[in-house]
Amino acid sequence: MKITAIKPFPVWVGHRNQLILKIETDEGIYGWGESGLSGREKAVIGAIEHFREFLLGRDPMRIGAIWQELYRSQYFEGGRVLLAAQSAIDIALHDIKAKALGVPVYELLGGKQRDVIPTFPSVANVEGPEGIEAAQALVERGWNVVRFFPAAWSNADNIFEPRVSIGRTAQALVAAREALGEEVVIGVDYHHRLSVAEAASFCQRMPAGTLDFLEEPIRDETPEAYEALRRLTDVPFAIGEEFASKWQFLPFIERDIHQFNRLDLCNVGGFTEAMKVAGWSEAHYVDMMPHNPLGPICTAATIHFSAAVPNFSWLETRVAVGDLYSGEAGNEIFTQQPRLEGVVYRVPDGPGLGVEVDQGRLAAQSFRFWEAPHLRRPDGSVTNW
Repeated sequence: MKITAIKPFPVWVGHRNQLILKIETDEGIYGWGESGLSGREKAVIGAIEHFREFLLGRDPMRIGAIWQELYRSQYFEGGRVLLAAQSAIDIALHDIKAKALGVPVYELLGGKQRDVIPTFPSVANVEGPEGIEAAQALVERGWNVVRFFPAAWSNADNIFEPRVSIGRTAQALVAAREALGEEVVIGVDYHHRLSVAEAASFCQRMPAGTLDFLEEPIRDETPEAYEALRRLTDVPFAIGEEFASKWQFLPFIERDIHQFNRLDLCNVGGFTEAMKVAGWSEAHYVDMMPHNPLGPICTAATIHFSAAVPNFSWLETRVAVGDLYSGEAGNEIFTQQPRLEGVVYRVPDGPGLGVEVDQGRLAAQSFRFWEAPHLRRPDGSVTNW
């Protein structure tokens, strides 16, 4: 079997762009992949086009060798753009190989360890009765894990003041814990928007037991900063959705800094790299809590990964709550895709990823330029989105 075509499709689906990849072979077997570097799809396409020049004609079954060649055949190895491209390729190659062998992708990863994949949804607005009511509605539907986004997340002027946000968010989370009870797992995602001092102050404003996990409180470039924050709070950390290799995870795992890995299969390097991170994490009792904000291909791939690893907690899922998500999008494009059964995804038993795409409808979609909000503080300085 030989690779005959590598086709990227940057298309707008629902409320965002998705960078979907199709790899075709001379035996008619094809695979689908997805890249996770949202907002920089054109850069990833450039990397895919470079890789395509030497991947055409290769044996798609040699996934591990291809991964190493993609990573090591250039002087400037790694980085988020290159690994986002490599992730999509790796996922598509696994889809091809599993289809060729007539097995689900998780069989290539050691076989499934669970039959269903527990999930967690998100609530857009933590403040006021609306946030509590949205969370209670999710719990009533069967979820026992709810993630909130903080107060003053953004507004029409793209102004974000961390000190205003942490006070209001802490107060709202205390109320959420009281309303939801002790059995519900509660987390909050700060999306890198705080400093070490701000994150510590935020945690110290809440009674012990209010939060079960704090997601991405500060930027990750310096593990030592996370170590400093760890000394100031005992709230479990959930980090890593933007990490682009096992090497980025390494210091956090080996220094016992965090408790949940928010690994993104479409950023980290696909299945090949994700399984290595999962193994290191298991040795340090760090649970996998995969990042899953993209489309059905990402969801399907992450279900297979989650089925195959022992140290798994919950998978992020997209549920329409408030104005956060519009629910499942692209149903007319993805003719076969994972569907929630209550609050879980059932592990599939068909060959490959279990995703089918109407390529005609896909090709009819267009790319829309989208830029994340450029947030500023009230004094005019730039801050993190």
